[in-house]
Amino acid sequence: MTPPSTERLKPIPPQDWTDAQRAAAEDIINGPRGALYGPFVPLLRSPELMGYAQRLGEYLRYRSAIGVRLSELAILVTAREWDQQVEWAIHAPIARQVGVPPDVIDAIARRERPQAMLVDESVVVDFCTELQRTRRVSDRVYADALALFGEQGVVDLMGVNGYYTFLAMVMNTAQTAAPPSEAAPLPDA
Repeated sequence: MTPPSTERLKPIPPQDWTDAQRAAAEDIINGPRGALYGPFVPLLRSPELMGYAQRLGEYLRYRSAIGVRLSELAILVTAREWDQQVEWAIHAPIARQVGVPPDVIDAIARRERPQAMLVDESVVVDFCTELQRTRRVSDRVYADALALFGEQGVVDLMGVNGYYTFLAMVMNTAQTAAPPSEAAPLPDA
């Protein structure tokens, strides 16, 4: 896959925002994200959609039943499966900061199953990889996730996959440029 030549949906200058765009942008800027970046740049063209997406993402990223560390791990698997450089650039450093081991992050970047994982990490990687690649989850993998996270955790894990897949689709279509990052870009993306 060749890198995009140009961003299709570049930032809209704030002075050109509609009232609806301004309100939606301010909600994001004044929330835990603190800035309008990544998928929210193209999504600003649909401020109501952006507002709903932002609220869903805020829950899944910061308050899901599986916790921040495992949510970040699920985000990385999704970013890798969708060859999504923006998600990777943003979330690989965050994952490292919240305790995902560098070896696990590096293996995911190479499309390999990490070798040394905690049980909860292994369940998340298996669940997300299977869901992303086969569009289904086997009974064994589902049972493992259910035993560890309960029904709410399983639903939230599905939600993280779906939400970050949506964002990957938006940014891949918009050809959103990856921000500077301490994380190396995804190979072969």
